[in-house]
Amino acid sequence: MSASSPTISGGSDSRLIEHSAAIAGRVLLAVLFLLSGLGKIGAYAETAAYMSATGVPGALLPIVIATETLGSLAIILGWRTRIVAFLLAGFSLLTAITFHRHFADQNQLTHFLKNVSIAGGFLLLVAYGAGPWSLDQRRAMRSP
Repeated sequence: MSASSPTISGGSDSRLIEHSAAIAGRVLLAVLFLLSGLGKIGAYAETAAYMSATGVPGALLPIVIATETLGSLAIILGWRTRIVAFLLAGFSLLTAITFHRHFADQNQLTHFLKNVSIAGGFLLLVAYGAGPWSLDQRRAMRSP
């Protein structure tokens, strides 16, 4: 290893770093949604009541659960990443605006900014895709 900083655009070591970072980034972005979706299944009645208390019909909970669990699995696997990431970015922003808009409360402001930051991460996936270790890449390699 040389004294200078390594670049990410070099040989096979840098490609391994890039590939690993891409999949780790997808997993780290998506795991929150996976756990949240599964948690909502376990606390279905409480979550529906919370949604209703904030003015969101509890009848939408199955859609929320499906969005979080299936969307997170798609991101982790790198399947239709750009489309799913775009939808999850919108979901994150909608959640921020709907549930975390009381900025006088520091906790609410932090949750709002967390959701906005997550949306930013998903928008990077929209821009750059899932990376080489993904079902998207596998599908692209098979296409003529």
